[in-house]
Amino acid sequence: MNGLLLDTHALLWGLGEVDRLSPAAREVLSAGVIPAHVSAASIWEIAIKQASGKLHAPEDLLSRIAAAKFDELAVSFRHAMTAGALPPHHGDPFDRMIVAQAQCEGLTVVTRDGRIAAYGVPVLW
Repeated sequence: MNGLLLDTHALLWGLGEVDRLSPAAREVLSAGVIPAHVSAASIWEIAIKQASGKLHAPEDLLSRIAAAKFDELAVSFRHAMTAGALPPHHGDPFDRMIVAQAQCEGLTVVTRDGRIAAYGVPVLW
């Protein structure tokens, strides 16, 4: 495993509700041996859902991410082109970006979303 890319729900659970993670995901994240990345798309998704009242996230989200030693993964042109070319297995644009980033960067996606695996990216749950 080159590294992990946390899906948005895995990120939030990893920061505050670790019991909601699968035992395998919890073990790998707590070991801290494999680098774990957070997509800028996840932060954008959280901000949008917070603004609409659909989600509650920690006020100090970015500080918690830094304290957890999760690495920021910016969205690049290559990521955007890859996401746009993906087959329509998943309609959520944030999840499609996470898949594209995982493909481009050789990362394993930490997610409980079974539709992610349809893209052929490695999944940990």
